[in-house]
Amino acid sequence: MSVHLVGGGWDPAHAASVYGPFLDEAAEAAGRVGADRARIAVLLVAPEDEAAELAARWRRVLESVADVDAAVALVDERGAFEVTALAGAHGVVVGGGLTPAYRRAVEPIAAELRRRAAAGEPYLGFSAGAAIASDTALLGGWRIGGVPVAPEEAGENLDEVTVEAGIGLVDLTIDCHAAQWGTLTRLIAATEARLVDGGIAIDEDTLFSIGAAGLRVAGAGSVWSVTSDGDGVSVRSISG
Repeated sequence: MSVHLVGGGWDPAHAASVYGPFLDEAAEAAGRVGADRARIAVLLVAPEDEAAELAARWRRVLESVADVDAAVALVDERGAFEVTALAGAHGVVVGGGLTPAYRRAVEPIAAELRRRAAAGEPYLGFSAGAAIASDTALLGGWRIGGVPVAPEEAGENLDEVTVEAGIGLVDLTIDCHAAQWGTLTRLIAATEARLVDGGIAIDEDTLFSIGAAGLRVAGAGSVWSVTSDGDGVSVRSISG
């Protein structure tokens, strides 16, 4: 099974290519335990006035691709998930929003998410859910040492670029909305400043999967790999 990382975006034209591989793996996981239909735990962090609309959007997009039971668990930006949110699931989606809030909300169940991934249950992280999937999570920020490295609007309510421990499903630092929000430069600067050991930046409506079969890129945009290169930084695109 795989860890599926999506850089954000809601273009329905790319839903099948972005979510299909994850949902196929969830169906396989369901079949192994004799379930007729995959149950997807969808974990969302949102203000109360946005919660219902966000939950409905996720149900629509997943059900447009496959016949699944989308079990949505919602907490506000000060809340945290309980392990019961994962009960009976054959795959887990962690959605998008304020990345520091998602990291706090998921921390109590991080060990269970790692256990499930190790047991062959697929994980899909969308935007914030992708960023926190790594060992070292880039939570946001738009300046390093007071110097702008990305648009302020992409800062996730943080000033300085902030890195903390993530869930630990992948060993690459992840940034999202690369082309749309200009966050590739943040990852480049964080790598050059040695805040992270490189990583990948994913465009919106784009999937990057890591699994036993190797790496997969699908969807509308590009995935950018950032690595330290001597005294500088190298950037290249990753093809599927």
